Amino acid sequence: MAAMIFTVLVAALGVFQIAAAAGAPVGAYCWGGQHPGTLPTRLRVGSAVSLVIYAAFVLVVLSKADIIGLIPEPVATVGTWVIFGYCVLGVLMNGISRSPRERLVMTPVVLAMAVLVLIVALRG
Repeated sequence: MAAMIFTVLVAALGVFQIAAAAGAPVGAYCWGGQHPGTLPTRLRVGSAVSLVIYAAFVLVVLSKADIIGLIPEPVATVGTWVIFGYCVLGVLMNGISRSPRERLVMTPVVLAMAVLVLIVALRG
């Protein structure tokens, strides 16, 4: 169940990043909030690249949870711990963001992702 909820959260973030990459005025909620409207091109590209990272995260977590079998178990095990570390770093970075909107919205989302991937890492 944790892997499925993690996947739903990542999918929601993916939709958000698609909007950011497409030019939606969501800059206050991402990339430090320094561009409160539409992101500059380099950050829009970063939002698009994040989709590939998110897809890899989902494949690793679902493989570790034995929902899919695309990633070998040893790789999925290490991968879940790497993703957990990434999420913990994300909690810290969002938590110290200059953007109150990013802190308010993204910090709890990434914290939830960290807890969910930790559950998957510990239980499989």
